[in-house]
Amino acid sequence: MTRIKTGTLPLRTPEGIVFSLPLAGPASRFLALCIDMACITAVSEALDSIFGSLKVLGIGQALFAIAYFVLSIGYGIATEWFWRGQTLGKRVVGLRVMDEHALRLEFSQIVVRNLLRFIDGLPLFYLVGGVSCFLTRYSQRLGDLAANTIVVRDLKPTQPDLNQLLGGRYNSMLEHRHLAARLRQRVPPSAATIALDSILRRDQFEPRSRVELFAELANYFKSLVEFPPDAIEQLSDEQYVRNVAEILYARN
Repeated sequence: MTRIKTGTLPLRTPEGIVFSLPLAGPASRFLALCIDMACITAVSEALDSIFGSLKVLGIGQALFAIAYFVLSIGYGIATEWFWRGQTLGKRVVGLRVMDEHALRLEFSQIVVRNLLRFIDGLPLFYLVGGVSCFLTRYSQRLGDLAANTIVVRDLKPTQPDLNQLLGGRYNSMLEHRHLAARLRQRVPPSAATIALDSILRRDQFEPRSRVELFAELANYFKSLVEFPPDAIEQLSDEQYVRNVAEILYARN
């Protein structure tokens, strides 16, 4: 993978097909950080008032220090896990943490990048992390380098023509609404974008690469949610991906 001048990260599939993700720059990341720090500060002030009455006993300050450490680390871990790579600041600014190969973000990666946040914050105003973002190929701070993560701009794709996606075929997977909802919850935006781009560019691929690409995508989506055999047994890999795309992009 090499970073190109437009600030995007090209991702090449084993079939030689290239997709790209727009990288977040240091300025937008710093803005998201300021919002997150404001949230942490507001909660810490509330904690300080709670433990303030215990300071006369000599334990309030120690309890507050422990609570602030847990809050400052736990905030990033909890929000990035439950919001699939986003904190409140990243949601406001429109950023998202991802695995650097666009794979599913693992909990261990979130823990590592947040544990190293203190080092990135040294000596003041995230100087180490900011310098790292400017110098690294993929705008990564030290926590990202250790966790193999990147931060991308979370662009909202335009609503596709679902008739073009389906090719006039009935989507049997939509009958299982609870599984379709679970699929929407588990599929990261990057995977949804790649699936849509693959469908729209299908005629540009070599036949063998096209078969291999849709097989890879279908296996990935099947690993996230298992639909009943009677709903998918007659579907080719390409049609399976088309059905998934309709589930992800259809207006409810």
